[in-house]
Amino acid sequence: MSDKAVMARYKKDGEWGLMVSVDLRKCDLAKISSKEVITQFAIDLAEYINMKRYGDPIVIRFGDNDKVAGYSLVQLIETSQISGHFADFSRQAFIDVFSCREFPPKKTAQYCKKYFGAKSMEYAIAFRD
Repeated sequence: MSDKAVMARYKKDGEWGLMVSVDLRKCDLAKISSKEVITQFAIDLAEYINMKRYGDPIVIRFGDNDKVAGYSLVQLIETSQISGHFADFSRQAFIDVFSCREFPPKKTAQYCKKYFGAKSMEYAIAFRD
């Protein structure tokens, strides 16, 4: 579905929420392993999709297993949240945006891909009701 069609359905059907899950592969390791870059990403993405942030991004590095070790992100927005996990070993990022206000999921996914220099991307859309 195009972004226009997604947002039209969201409004027409009175959905409670919209979610996009973005899987990024072969990301720029310097970007996904930088707390500063990930923090700024949350700020920039919220602005890009016209969401009002609620507080500062929470970005914490953890993981005992090298396969999954990396930063995790939570940015509350007034209409829900932006979250993500960034895995250094595999150079992957997994980002979710959930909101009870419509936003363009494809543009959001493409923005994430470009921001982290990913070589490939998949995304999925879910209407929450």
